[in-house]
Amino acid sequence: MSEPRAFKNPYPDFTGPGCAQDLFDMQGNLTQHFASRISSKISELLAVMENGLKNADPRDCTGYTGWAGIALLYLHLHSVFGDSSLLLKALDYVSYSLRSLTQRWVTFLCGDAGPLAVAAVVYHRLQKPHEAEECVNRLLHFHQAVVQGIGRLPDELLYGRVGYLYSLIFINQQFQQEKIPIQYIQQICDAVLASGQTLSQRNKIQDQTPLMYEWYQEEYVGAAHGLSGIYYYLMQPGFVVGQDRVSYLVKPSVNYMCQLKFSSGNYPPCVGDSRDLLVHWCHGSPGVIYMLIQAFKVQISMSVCNTSLSFDFS
Repeated sequence: MSEPRAFKNPYPDFTGPGCAQDLFDMQGNLTQHFASRISSKISELLAVMENGLKNADPRDCTGYTGWAGIALLYLHLHSVFGDSSLLLKALDYVSYSLRSLTQRWVTFLCGDAGPLAVAAVVYHRLQKPHEAEECVNRLLHFHQAVVQGIGRLPDELLYGRVGYLYSLIFINQQFQQEKIPIQYIQQICDAVLASGQTLSQRNKIQDQTPLMYEWYQEEYVGAAHGLSGIYYYLMQPGFVVGQDRVSYLVKPSVNYMCQLKFSSGNYPPCVGDSRDLLVHWCHGSPGVIYMLIQAFKVQISMSVCNTSLSFDFS
């Protein structure tokens, strides 16, 4: 691990169920004592965060580093604890966000789609259907530009098509209905597939992998900018029209990516990079895990090799 980009872990390794007996019961649920400790710590950390926000950038609307991310936190806490004051906090912060949209990026984490999606859900929970509908309509206004890739839009999660796609998925999950018609989601996935095929053929690697993606001329592997984040969504049931396309385009491409794994179980930041340094969600195995789990969920065979998961698409 690169020392400047990682924290040292002072905690002992997990040694089996016995070391967690005070944290979880036999059903895997948090014990009452541990849950109470977590709640107290959440309250303590929220106070620290609120104090720090006094010096936050008032123009940062994003979910990644700005007001929409704070709103999303309070929205999640409302889901967990059901306290209406938490929902009102979410409304306050997402309102800040809506007043300072980027007018540039269209993704959930780093663009305008995230604040609009979070605001739609907040208004929905507050039983304000008109305001929720307005946010959804503003979100869908970006759809055709995303499908067409206007402005050389990439395909990745932080700044690209898949980042916008997640905003639509988030709406449907939170509304618990198909608020965004599945056709909108499928059209984006079609565009992502076509883009991946084009790059693979242009680089003359279609015999190795039918799909390939890049961001700033780098073929990233991780969840934020790369292959694993894209493939995770392409393997979601119903997102790609035609199961055969998942079989002959997505699965071989995931198999190719799995072959990039280091002996340590980690993955490189980019295709062709031999440095086993980064163990992050953005770059490395922590982000790849989600893709591997999804591959297993869609009934891909699994074998255990050198204490790490290896997925066989044969």
